[in-house]
Amino acid sequence: MKLAILGGGGFRVPLVFSALVGDDATIDSVSLYDTSAERLAVIVHVLEQIRPSGHPIRIEPTTVLDEALAGASFVFSAVRVGGTAGRAADEHAALDLGVLGQETTGPGGIAYALRTIPVAMHVAERVAAVCPTAYVINFTNPAGMITEAMQTVLGDRVIGICDTPSGLGRRLAELHGVEPARVHLDYVGLNHLGWLRHATVDGRDLVAETLADEALLGGLEEAGVFGVDWLRTLGSLPNEYLHYYYDDRDAVAAITAQPATRGDYLHEQQHRFYETVAADPLVALDAWHRTRLDREATYMQEARADDEQRPSLDGGGYERVALDVMRAIAFDERATMIVNVRNDTVLPTLPPDAVIEVPCLVDAAGAHPLATTAPGPTEAGLMLQMKGVEQLTIRAALERDRRLAFTALALHPLVPSTRLAGSLLEAYERNTPGLFS
Repeated sequence: MKLAILGGGGFRVPLVFSALVGDDATIDSVSLYDTSAERLAVIVHVLEQIRPSGHPIRIEPTTVLDEALAGASFVFSAVRVGGTAGRAADEHAALDLGVLGQETTGPGGIAYALRTIPVAMHVAERVAAVCPTAYVINFTNPAGMITEAMQTVLGDRVIGICDTPSGLGRRLAELHGVEPARVHLDYVGLNHLGWLRHATVDGRDLVAETLADEALLGGLEEAGVFGVDWLRTLGSLPNEYLHYYYDDRDAVAAITAQPATRGDYLHEQQHRFYETVAADPLVALDAWHRTRLDREATYMQEARADDEQRPSLDGGGYERVALDVMRAIAFDERATMIVNVRNDTVLPTLPPDAVIEVPCLVDAAGAHPLATTAPGPTEAGLMLQMKGVEQLTIRAALERDRRLAFTALALHPLVPSTRLAGSLLEAYERNTPGLFS
């Protein structure tokens, strides 16, 4: 089977490829599509050094989208429209106004979506024309909005993935010495906005046990982000990105106090990496490993209480989720996992076409959301507000409507006034000329 990776020159592509070479049965051909031939060449050097000698998996780089899609059974979408420079510009536009600029949770996510949705729609249309039976596994951020927009063309053949919910469940299971695959996760939310309410195994609830034990709770990364008292007050374990909602002002102050934003840091780091490998391809894999270790060790650094609460690099991230989804569909290996899918009637408070992040049964027919207990009023209220913002943003991008984009920004819970919403939109238009033309 063939996998097409869109954004094939991206820094995290080697993670996906490493998972593939360890799973011979799933994919035998990987087509890497990117608009930059230079970035593609660098990543190909890394992949060739990852691939064991004699391994049959083929690597096929291309800058032609239809060529990448032709014959693909799966399409993995991880594009970054505007590059890391666009991310950094979005962050600064917001921070200069005292507003969180985070690229998915904050209003920066709206700017990113406005740039990205037209590209994602073009991809969806080409998939429909070139490989209509393929499944699209979307990791392009903001993942919930991009998945929802692409579903207007491809329906349920687009599945959004994120490693954060499953990573939380895995770390919780390991904290208790339980095999993660045995634990049933009760998780509900939107992408980067959700709560792990229960984690049951053999009649036990690992969430309740953890909240009741201060030593155990202190061993979770989330304790360093939210604090033990707040986690106990919530009575659940929130997705780490909820830090930006619960502690908005603290987050803005912490980010502003850093010598550079996350976007600045990644832009500079990746520039050095690609430049280094282009000059000396023999160091490609070593340079990638060193860059990745530094990148992950500094992830959400401004939100963590101390250096002891660093994210784990073990156990697999989004590449593992992507491979599990592909295996479940390709070989009808029925599996339950948390992914982003169409709501239908799962959460009655949200529109049927809204993409939500919940446990799903994944099999040869795709991903099917499982019945779940409705979120409480505070969680549902935040979800409903953010889904309204997301759907306005999708419409603004599809219709090239500036007024809808302004409305989305003005209604975003992290934008404190309509005046600031207008200033933000003007800044985003300066950063991306022709945004609505």
